[in-house]
Amino acid sequence: MLLRFVTRRLAVAIIQLIGISLFVFFMIRILPADPVARLVGLNATKEAYDLAAHNLGLDQPWGQQLLNYLGIYSNRPGDGVLQGDLGDSWVTSAPILEELVRFLPITLEFITYALLIAFLIAVPMAMAAATKPGKTADRVTFVWGLFAGAQPEFWWGLMFVFFFFFQFHEWGFPSAPAPLGRLNPMVSEPHTITGFILIDSLLAGNFRAFLDGAHHLMLPVFTLVFVVSGAIIKMLRQNMIRVLQSDYILYARSAGLPSRQVGFYAMRAAMAPAMTLVGIFYGFLLGGAVPIELIYSLGGIGEYSIRSILAFDYPAIQGTVLIIAMVSLLIYLVIDILHAAIDPRVTF
Repeated sequence: MLLRFVTRRLAVAIIQLIGISLFVFFMIRILPADPVARLVGLNATKEAYDLAAHNLGLDQPWGQQLLNYLGIYSNRPGDGVLQGDLGDSWVTSAPILEELVRFLPITLEFITYALLIAFLIAVPMAMAAATKPGKTADRVTFVWGLFAGAQPEFWWGLMFVFFFFFQFHEWGFPSAPAPLGRLNPMVSEPHTITGFILIDSLLAGNFRAFLDGAHHLMLPVFTLVFVVSGAIIKMLRQNMIRVLQSDYILYARSAGLPSRQVGFYAMRAAMAPAMTLVGIFYGFLLGGAVPIELIYSLGGIGEYSIRSILAFDYPAIQGTVLIIAMVSLLIYLVIDILHAAIDPRVTF
């Protein structure tokens, strides 16, 4: 059953990715932008302009450009999305796939840590609020859920840099590192294996890089936890209250089951919708965590996508959207599998 479910979802995902690729391909060409003029300059001669358009393949009809992009009847046999080639950047001339492999793990790392920590914080807070409605824990959780969920991440990112780096340094307290990347320039970066700086540092046995990387990731992760935890806590709290009032929980209590076991059953049922929310956050933040990446100079996939858009780098834009969509669909598939694993009412 699981294999059939995964196969069916992957087949649907492939169709979705094809549709997304076609949509992005035509949409960026409809926009009133001239990537050739952006590359050669406004004062270029007509000959230079035509040569650049020819080299980029933009002097061909849209149909032939699409075939070149897909790798069907292409002018460059063996190249194209269907062959796993996303093309080369018009700005850096580097293969798009290599650039995405370098930038994507940066965003994945701090998003993963942030959502994991936010979820671990949300579970006990939601349980305390739901089991004692109207008490102090419930009021604090309710206010926090409303407050944190309405905050802009760029504002708190700047505030955290100001207080934990600048002010703490002025006051002589141990301060957070300067927002200048993932590692101190004086610390050697470990060899890239997964792209996650902490995991690669542990695999290489470079504990200095591990500690420094954790120190630099502290504020970006904390900023994201601060912003997204409110919505997760609120979702878990509401689900816990609803589940605790359900018939099977009332029956479990009347049967004399221990409170810890009843709470475990209730939390198991309440976690499924919250996990779905976390998956939605994950897919959204892949391209939506740009303010945090810019504030802390992380250089992730969001910052790369913004640079590509501003430079009218069509291959980079198409490749970024395709990869982000692919990762998002895989995340949703994993969430659905976990949902079915913790909720016996869900079947494949």
